[in-house]
Amino acid sequence: MVNPIHRILVANRGEIACRVIASAKARGIFSVAIYSDADRGAPHVRLADQAIQIGPARASESYLNIEKIVKAAQQSGAEAIHPGYGFLSENAAFRDACDAAGITFIGPKAHAIHLMGDKAEARRHVAHHNVPLIPGFDEPGHDDARLTEEAERIGFPLMVKASAGGGGRGMRRVETPEGLSEALTRARDEAMGAFGDDALILERALDNVRHVEIQVLADAHGNCVALGERDCSVQRRHQKVIEEAPSPAVDEDLRNRMGEAAVRAAKSVDYVGAGTVEFLLDHQENFYFLEMNTRLQVEHPVTEMVTGLDLVDLQIAIAEGAPLPFTQDDVVIQGHAIEVRLYAEDPAAGYLPQSGPIELWSPPVAAPGVRVDDGIESGQILPADYDAMVAKIVAHGPTRDRARARLIAALGETHLIGPSHNLAFLSDCLAHDGFARGTATTGFLAEAFPDGWRRRDPSRAEWSLAAALSYAVDAQTAYHAAVGVSASLLGWASHGVLNTPYVLRSLHAGEGDVMRFGVRAAGASNQEEGWHIQVEDRENTCDVSVEALVDPNKAFCFTAIIDGIRCGGVAWRHKPGGLTLSIYGVTHVFEDADVAGGKSGNAALETEIKAPMHGEVREVSVGEGATVATGDVLAVVEAMKMQHPLTALGAARVEAVMSKPGDQVRAGQLLMTLTPVEGEER
Repeated sequence: MVNPIHRILVANRGEIACRVIASAKARGIFSVAIYSDADRGAPHVRLADQAIQIGPARASESYLNIEKIVKAAQQSGAEAIHPGYGFLSENAAFRDACDAAGITFIGPKAHAIHLMGDKAEARRHVAHHNVPLIPGFDEPGHDDARLTEEAERIGFPLMVKASAGGGGRGMRRVETPEGLSEALTRARDEAMGAFGDDALILERALDNVRHVEIQVLADAHGNCVALGERDCSVQRRHQKVIEEAPSPAVDEDLRNRMGEAAVRAAKSVDYVGAGTVEFLLDHQENFYFLEMNTRLQVEHPVTEMVTGLDLVDLQIAIAEGAPLPFTQDDVVIQGHAIEVRLYAEDPAAGYLPQSGPIELWSPPVAAPGVRVDDGIESGQILPADYDAMVAKIVAHGPTRDRARARLIAALGETHLIGPSHNLAFLSDCLAHDGFARGTATTGFLAEAFPDGWRRRDPSRAEWSLAAALSYAVDAQTAYHAAVGVSASLLGWASHGVLNTPYVLRSLHAGEGDVMRFGVRAAGASNQEEGWHIQVEDRENTCDVSVEALVDPNKAFCFTAIIDGIRCGGVAWRHKPGGLTLSIYGVTHVFEDADVAGGKSGNAALETEIKAPMHGEVREVSVGEGATVATGDVLAVVEAMKMQHPLTALGAARVEAVMSKPGDQVRAGQLLMTLTPVEGEER
């Protein structure tokens, strides 16, 4: 019997909340959003037909508060709740609370959530249903002493994993026995903070393998189908970065075998709804069960684009009681799709998460085969309390090469000004020979960037463009401040056109990388048509035409012609003398050395330990007067659900400690001071 749903509460935020709301609206269903204090003005709040405030920014008091969310659903009259992914989407107690309140939970039953949500129990369960496992240890209730014994039996390297949850949290790779104790401690602490459960399992670490997952869909009538595979091998810190469908390594026979194993796993727990069974795949086409995610996946768009299905729409239909409208034989994979996750993070600094104001968000223009799922907008404050992913950009094509080319082009048209992000890093990954050939494994990033990823230094044209834009912004600012002065007189003097000096430093280039420019208006200019600017340095002269800027105090789109070559991008005067330039998917940050004064950077880097991002101090490992050696953990800061140890760069004595566990700190806040000492002795 089909029971139509008329009103859905989306128990999530950001891009997935926007995604679910869009499908609900397409079905004519009234949508209800929830929001924390940090998300009061977020796009998902305005997109929904109704929105209810549920608590402060801290997730435990808002998006993870079952009682408040169920109460909001009852208050709004919602008959159903869609959990999205993350937060409470794989929480069996949340499902039970919905059942008790008479609210339809758009997802599987609590039994399936609980069993598959516990990695140890899931391993033991699927082993009875002919699903292959990675060698490991998954018995419950054992302390670190027993885990140490089992680690010796399994051998190194191995993986320490939180039994609960996912997303790479509570997970550590351990190369040698000496690193096991620290890994167990960190994994337990991170797992308890993220999932409220510090149970761990051990698995042998498999190298040069692929991470391949199968999307399954099951109804309440016993029907279950596999919708093909997704290759999610490009990861950092066990969190996915790029996903594609189908996998370059999977042929039809292997696809069928993996699909059949995934369906067996799903049927074994009477699964209902959309779910994903994840495997590791080696070069001999052996595959091993990792886990089952009992929810919609972040990367579901690539499956939608190659199958033509709307998975959220199907989730809702299944929750209403409808049977699947197709069988396994009806599933056809057409073309290829690739998705990248746009994170607010700094990949050149260990992928540190970022937060703060978004000065400008400009996604790629609509193009054939390109899709953008986002939940951000210009002017929004990006909170530090939640996951760092802000958008997904997806491209589909008749072939893998065509999809990859379309995605690279789309990234070149994407601009995010404000927090640091991984846009250029994603472009470099897509363009890398290993990815282009389709041979990327879970070790791809370490192989592609063995010394870590580094931003591309500005080209000479980009240096010149930065100088020209700096001049244009300053000229327009002067024009706005002037009274009765024509724009055509800006930069003019009685003895001739003024040559304005700019000494620019690239904050992302090599130390001391400074260029000197003389910039002047070159010919007639006016406020309507913009500026024709001549830029000179020691080696060349170039002409730059810049269109008029709307507001020099905000991020702005520009079109420029550099020596006859037209280009476009986004720029922002982020501080006096500073300019952020986003062009062709790469962001460069410049400052005028004459305005900034002195040498860029922190001269006291080795003696001042500062918070690398907004977050919470979870641990202070040393006290005043302690002596530390290279690599010693000084403190741990948690941000966006991940813990980031801060370590000593050399032998030192701790002079002062300005923070304690539980403190909320901002990026750059001083946590402690050190004095270098000779030697490594404590």
